[in-house]
Amino acid sequence: MVYPFVKNMLFKMDAEQAHEWTIKNLLRAQRIPGALSTLEGKMVVRDPRLTVKLGGLTFSNPVGLAAGFDKHAQVYPALAALGFGFVEVGTLTPQPQSGNPKPRLFRLPEDEGIINRMGFNNGGICEAANHFAELPRPAIPIGINLGKNKDTPQEDAASDYQKGLSKLYRQGDYFVINISSPNTPNLRDLQQASSLRGLLEAIMTERHQLREQTGEIRPIFLKLAPDLTKEQLKEIVLVATEQEIDGLIATNTTLSREGLKSSHHSETGGLSGRPLAQLSTEIIHDLRRISEARLPIIGVGGIFDGKDAYEKIRAGASLVQVYTGMIYRGPAIARDINKELIQYLDNDGLQSITEAVGLDD
Repeated sequence: MVYPFVKNMLFKMDAEQAHEWTIKNLLRAQRIPGALSTLEGKMVVRDPRLTVKLGGLTFSNPVGLAAGFDKHAQVYPALAALGFGFVEVGTLTPQPQSGNPKPRLFRLPEDEGIINRMGFNNGGICEAANHFAELPRPAIPIGINLGKNKDTPQEDAASDYQKGLSKLYRQGDYFVINISSPNTPNLRDLQQASSLRGLLEAIMTERHQLREQTGEIRPIFLKLAPDLTKEQLKEIVLVATEQEIDGLIATNTTLSREGLKSSHHSETGGLSGRPLAQLSTEIIHDLRRISEARLPIIGVGGIFDGKDAYEKIRAGASLVQVYTGMIYRGPAIARDINKELIQYLDNDGLQSITEAVGLDD
């Protein structure tokens, strides 16, 4: 009941200013003894039917927070207390970068969407490593989303991902290779099969070496754009399978502006939220069919409630992630979605959320 009042205040601020205000308050909560455990007691839904095992990891529930919120890996303990089954930090690049000029974040309330052209603003992998060393480790899996620096030549892109993987290998429970943001020039070109094969081969070679050194293996997922053709998806699935990638994340933000009502519809950048929902779900369907259900999928794009999450799971997603939905629905979104997912399981006579994966295929 409180969030509508907070939302009203936040939506009167500039979008990026509101995000910074939220981060400051999460940091404050992390410093108050007992605050996070109290929050967990109110937000965490504990039900074994929601448990998902994927990539050697156990997720207490399938609802995660996507990358882009905790860009500096500094508030993931507080975010974990909000009831998410996993939290993904970043996108992190080897060197710090300030990102694109402001303003670069725009709400589209009439469409329940967001357009961003942030440009991987973050403090770099060394700052993130320091945060990981200082902060308490939540019980849930923490993913690390990796990108390349804007000024890194395209032919050296693999090196940036290798650096991130090497520096943070022990800190991440899984890693995401982000080559699908529209806000770094030419980054999406790396999704082309001719570039993707060499990139993934270099990354997986690095993981093999790190596995030999540490005795630990970390799942690696590839995050894809929603604006790919079916032929491109087929090529990506082929390469990802060849290189033994652990799974796919579908999808990043879209360049489409179809059907938007907001006055900000013409802003450049990636569109997320409600307008992305159907497109991302269709991509999940396509990826599951193309891969013959051999590649696990994490679904993201336009998830606001249990119905949205369940649709993506039935389309083929083993896990789902929210971001824009939390901006519009508030910090209890994971709790609310998980409660609704249990209702859907009851209605369909299912004993586990994993039984729902791909039912609509």
